[in-house]
This record gives sequence, structure tokens and C-alpha cells, in this order.
Amino acid sequence: MTASPLRLLIADDHTVVRAGLRALLEGEPDIDVIAEAPDPEEAVRLAVELAPDVVLMDLRFEGTARGSGIPDGVEAVRALAARAPAVPVVMLTSYSGRADVVRALEAGARGYVLKAGPPEELFRAVRSAAVGGMGLAPEVVGDLVGQVVSPAPELTRREREVVQLMADGHSNRAIADSLYLSEATVKTHLVRVYRKLGVDNRAAAVSEAVRRGLLELT
Repeated sequence: MTASPLRLLIADDHTVVRAGLRALLEGEPDIDVIAEAPDPEEAVRLAVELAPDVVLMDLRFEGTARGSGIPDGVEAVRALAARAPAVPVVMLTSYSGRADVVRALEAGARGYVLKAGPPEELFRAVRSAAVGGMGLAPEVVGDLVGQVVSPAPELTRREREVVQLMADGHSNRAIADSLYLSEATVKTHLVRVYRKLGVDNRAAAVSEAVRRGLLELT
């Protein structure tokens, strides 16, 4: 008796990306794409309604409007963990920053795969998640192992001040004026902060600093 195909839901805000993923995944005899979602809220709604074997979830959803109840893929994972805990989620993203990986896994994701990776990694992650396993890209595994073996250094006092002002909504120019620094020096501090926190943008830096207890949002 032939086993039923693995039922998959694709969630990504780019129509072309969804179409490409559908074509790629449905080329596998044991995978059937049953639905697509253009935003995280629709992804959660469909996952609860259809109970797919796996949800393939974008991380950032660049087109999601500010103020949305579920702003990104990580929060969609949290929502599914509460509303449909039996449905596993694999994150598929262009980003491999350590903070993003940790956020996704802490939220309950069962896999994290890079869009630039080989298709076999995607197939393996989806199949592994469907049977209760974990599917992580080699780059992600290496990054997490590196964090355990060689944790990122803590921020200096000045770097914390920069992050705190950034969290308060100040521009680089305003941070420079507040700390009596040049704007170039502020940018240098930010580069070091990003590297230490394993992120690549201001919002992620603030989020990771809060997660580590390095600052508090007021």
C-alpha cells in the first residue's frame, strides 16, 4: 500500500517565490502542496483549518503591514504553537543571522533552511519535520555550535549606550550628538554591535539585546 503524500502549506509574501517553491516541491513524488498563504495571518488561519503535515514559512514577510496582528514568520510559529501545536513549521529564509535562528527555534520551529541552499536540504527539512524531527541547514548548525563553543562577546558600555539610544528611536546623527561622538564612530559601534549579536539590522539588534537582558524598552 502506497503511503499518502506529505501535505504542505507554503507561506511567503512573494507570488513568484511561492510559485517556484510549489513547482520544486511538487516535483517530489511524496510531497503535495495543498495551499499557499501570502501573509502570516493567512498562514495561521489555513494551517489551523487544513492541518497540513508541514508549514513552510517565510521569516520576514517584507510586505506585511505595520500593526498587523501577526507581523512575521516567528510570531506565526508562536501562534501555531498555541492554536495548532501538532502542525510543524520549517522556516525558509534568505537570512541566517544567529538571532533570527534562535528566535525561530525558541518559538517552536522544527527546521530552518536557507533559500540559497540546495533543494535537497529543503526536502530533507520538510520530511524530517513531518515525522517529528529537526531539519537545519548546515550553516545554521555550524552557527549554533559556534555560539555554544565560542559565545559572542558582551557589549561594551559604549556599545550598550548606542543600542539603548537606537532602541529609543534615535538616528545615527542624534546618537552621535547625544554621546559627543562623530557619526562615523557611531556607525563603527553599530557594525561591532551587529557582529557581536549576530544580526544584520537595527530592529534585530534591539530585539536580541532585549532578549539577552542588555537593555530594557521603555
